[in-house]
Amino acid sequence: MDTPGPTDEPPAGGPPAGEPRRRLHPLSPLLHGAKSIAVIIAALSWQTLSQVGVKRFALVVAVLAAAVVVFSLVGWLNTGYHVVGRELRIQDGLLWRRNRAIPLDRLQAVELRRPLLAQLTGLAELRLEVVGGGKTEAPLAYLSVREASALRERLLALAGRTPGASGRDVTEPAAAAPRVPAAERPLLRVGNRDLLISQLLTPQAFFLPVGVAFVVMQFVAEGSWTFVGIASTVTAMAGVILQPVRRVLQDWDFRVARDPDGRLAVRFGLVETRSQVVPLHRVQSVGVTWPLLWRLQGWLHLRLDVAGYAGPQNGDARRSDRLLPVGVFEAGRLLVWEVLRGVDLATLATVPPPARARWLHPFALRAMGVGLTPDVFVSRSGLLTREMTLVPYARLQSVRVVQGPIQRLLRLASVYADTAGGRSGVAEDRDVNEAWWLAEQLSIRARVARGLPRPAPAAAAAAADDAFWRRPLS
Repeated sequence: MDTPGPTDEPPAGGPPAGEPRRRLHPLSPLLHGAKSIAVIIAALSWQTLSQVGVKRFALVVAVLAAAVVVFSLVGWLNTGYHVVGRELRIQDGLLWRRNRAIPLDRLQAVELRRPLLAQLTGLAELRLEVVGGGKTEAPLAYLSVREASALRERLLALAGRTPGASGRDVTEPAAAAPRVPAAERPLLRVGNRDLLISQLLTPQAFFLPVGVAFVVMQFVAEGSWTFVGIASTVTAMAGVILQPVRRVLQDWDFRVARDPDGRLAVRFGLVETRSQVVPLHRVQSVGVTWPLLWRLQGWLHLRLDVAGYAGPQNGDARRSDRLLPVGVFEAGRLLVWEVLRGVDLATLATVPPPARARWLHPFALRAMGVGLTPDVFVSRSGLLTREMTLVPYARLQSVRVVQGPIQRLLRLASVYADTAGGRSGVAEDRDVNEAWWLAEQLSIRARVARGLPRPAPAAAAAAADDAFWRRPLS
């Protein structure tokens, strides 16, 4: 349910400046209050409960809960949003009022999240990712699922000027022009059984029994079984297994599809469901990871580096970068082909560093390598956990050649291919002449991929240079 707020005053004799200001859903204060109450209870700890008793503890929680709900209600009354032209304007704040105008031309992606309480109440949260954002911009929490889905499609259409934005005024409310969504093309669905087994094949799962046995032996040796001691131990053990459990809950029922506009649609989650729409032209790189224990099953992990997606915030390690949480090689090959059209994961050959780099990498030298294909720059590294990074030439923002003191003694250098997403393709410890040649090639291929002319001297030497990368894999 939306409650219209005051509208923008239209200019004399002109069209309206924007749609009416809208509020978030009326249940938003309760959901925000419930999250804050959970944090308060966790902060009070078991020690506080044992000191003040159950009744006083419950009274303190009740008073703090009432204060939190009242504060959230006042904040909801001061929060609103509306679309004006090609801007999303959001007003919020209680003591310090904020008025933010987000140009939709800078919008990279809009994510729809549904935490557990939001699922129970039929609500959803929208998170906006913009160019250069250090954090998620203007999360709208909470809206009805229907309104959140319609607003996401509308913002993406206005940002990308897709067919969904044509044929109607950009200031027209989303509800006035409903559009029937076309069918998506499913690409892949990850089995929940594979997801569970993959998290059992992690260091946390292997060392947890050892930790439990150590704690039990400590209790038996000391002969003390207090409530606070047991509760603290259980809490510590829960922290150990939190990461694999969170990954299972987060990636549950993971599905990937292509929408009618050619974007990548990713949906996953059990306790908190998330739905992402990723424009493929915003993908900066693709990372492939083979963990040591997963290689026994022939599994790998794929991640995306998307421009505008914020990194972990406030201790939240959940990034919007998963393309395949776990899967076989053929599944990874299919998704890489869909994201980077024309790139076949099975045919990517790389060349290792020179033999003298063994002084820096005595065991992992043969696991390192770089390669240049017609479309992407390939780099691989890692001994126990093997990684490969694929960077399209058109996404390169800068190329750096770095040489440390030991590298100078060994006549080596490293080349970094930087993208707008933050991650880089790295050619570690190459021969210094090869490093400078590689940096020049990356610069030239980036220009060509963007449609700029290739420098004349580089064009004359391109055929001879490419022969180096046609050598067989070492």
